Amino acid sequence: MDKQLSPRAALAAPAGVPGESDVPLVVDLDGTLLRTDTLIESLFALARVEPAALLRIPIWLAHGRAGFKRALAQRARVDVHTLPFDAALLSHLRTQRAQGRRLILATGADALLAHAVADESGLFDQVLASDGNVNLTGSRKRDRLVAEFGLRGFDYVGNDWRDLPVWAAARRGVVASSSMRLHARVRALTEVVPVLDVRRPSVNAYLGALRVHHWSKNLLLLVALLAAHRLREPAPLLRVLGAMVCFNWVASGIYLLNDLLDLSSDRRHPHKRERALASGEVPLDHALVLVPALWLTAALLGAWIARPLLAILCVYVVTMMAYSLRLKDLRFVDALVLGLGYTWRILAGAVAAGVQITPWLLACSLALFFGLALLKRYAELVALRNHVGAKVSVRAYRSDDAAAICVVGLLCGGLAVLMLATFPLLQPDVQLRWPVWLFCALLAAWIAHMWWMARRGAILGDPVAFALRDGPSQAFGAVTAAILLATA
Repeated sequence: MDKQLSPRAALAAPAGVPGESDVPLVVDLDGTLLRTDTLIESLFALARVEPAALLRIPIWLAHGRAGFKRALAQRARVDVHTLPFDAALLSHLRTQRAQGRRLILATGADALLAHAVADESGLFDQVLASDGNVNLTGSRKRDRLVAEFGLRGFDYVGNDWRDLPVWAAARRGVVASSSMRLHARVRALTEVVPVLDVRRPSVNAYLGALRVHHWSKNLLLLVALLAAHRLREPAPLLRVLGAMVCFNWVASGIYLLNDLLDLSSDRRHPHKRERALASGEVPLDHALVLVPALWLTAALLGAWIARPLLAILCVYVVTMMAYSLRLKDLRFVDALVLGLGYTWRILAGAVAAGVQITPWLLACSLALFFGLALLKRYAELVALRNHVGAKVSVRAYRSDDAAAICVVGLLCGGLAVLMLATFPLLQPDVQLRWPVWLFCALLAAWIAHMWWMARRGAILGDPVAFALRDGPSQAFGAVTAAILLATA
């Protein structure tokens, strides 16, 4: 009598076990084979190259979900070469194929995209997918698999509650999900084989996707209070702190949206490919929920603090959306928009506090942050060139543009320092001029230091993240804070 195999051994049994290799292993695509959702990928890929086409989505949906997926697959440009495969499952499937097991890709994604992914993996003997008429999910997928292989004639690897009808018809199941509730439901339907160790996204992954370390930029909202010497007044300070929270949430939503639009390009980047959304560590549908939730809560809080603040938040969101969709692909225009975003923060702080801000200070801010935005592009070019070792491009910038970017960026930084240094001379009510001039000297030294670090290739990611862990930058921040608090 043959020895009975354990569930794990049965799924991975060699071809010599009678009948085992005749049972095909059926694998789902989205969230299972891939650590992403190809429908969401397709939507944002289309939005990136042809945002006006999104207006046709209601027309496509009128032809059903299968018709919608086919229309989207025909127009969107999803780079299957960069899609994040689940490494553990991929290794398991290669072992199964080497042992003679038939592998079937069965997915609700459109067949055009499913076949492209199957070709990229080089593993599957057959692809079953939505074809423009039938949306192959849930019970429809179950019926198709039962018709092909018979009831209990296949094993199934899936990750979603919609796969429950398929697991109910499968001989054995593999659950590519960290949900214990889903595991329990599947165990009630069929024998579950625990061959995958699926973990929940970490808190750090979500914090990274939200760019929490970038929230330090919103300290700029305190500038108006500092300039008005009202930092120690509780009421305006609390309003500004509330406005900072609003900008934290709004900016995090913008970062998530920008990452959704840049999935393919980020995955081709040596460092950005590790981002939470690009790597698949944080599910894309979670980002889709977070973006409107963050913006809505920011809008409600902003309206409660001051109605004009709500208007500023809305303009900021619209401007940054235009940046994400188109403006970031225009040389120097992208850096100018980023500079405006920082200046907009200073204006928002003034509105929240109810104080006046001079146009001179806003112009100084625009020059400074335009130069720092160019520093970011320069650092990206240098870092990528050092990694690739050849001519490279970052969005609209090429390696040949590096010298021009450096010159313009340094000129803008110098102009900002000069404008700030002359500010006390133009304001007769300013009694203490030496703190401003000391700050200008420190700022000039810090700008030069950052450009030197970028030239050496030391700034591998965002300059803000670099500055937060850079010793000289930390010293500059500490001395600046001491000066501002002493004169507040």
